[in-house]
Amino acid sequence: MLPYLTIALLAVLEGEIYYSKVCADAMAGQLNWAGVWCAGALGGSIGDQFWFYLLRGRIHWLDRFPKLAKYRDAVSARVHSHESLMVLSGRFLPGLRTAIPVACAYAGVPPLKFTTLNLISSFAWAGAIMLFVKLGSNALSAFGLSAWWGPLIPALFVILFFRWLSLPKKS
Repeated sequence: MLPYLTIALLAVLEGEIYYSKVCADAMAGQLNWAGVWCAGALGGSIGDQFWFYLLRGRIHWLDRFPKLAKYRDAVSARVHSHESLMVLSGRFLPGLRTAIPVACAYAGVPPLKFTTLNLISSFAWAGAIMLFVKLGSNALSAFGLSAWWGPLIPALFVILFFRWLSLPKKS
């Protein structure tokens, strides 16, 4: 039981590094793969939902800052028009795992919708990592992520996300 609690806790705190290691342990038969999958998914989801529930209904203090307040309506409209996709993809975007729950809390996404979609996304995320570990080190190379620029992709997503989020809604 302790290994699975550790997996969940570390999935809350950091995500892929430890989870990938325990997926390899599961593939080697040292841990139960279903237990690893569930613990990783639940821990990842708890980490996302922590920010959503912590800031839900409390984040409008940002409106006190005029430069941020001018984006409130645009951010809320953008989140609401794409909220399902944002929540479902959030677990797969390492640089945005905090930003997406915060944006959803700011925009007032319904809690049941956020929680349900986030759990679905977390189980898909945990399963995808487990699959990549099972397929081996060449799996990411098939997507071109073994090049030197691979780590820059999450940073680019973060920049593009915040730029897109702050664009005014087209009439």
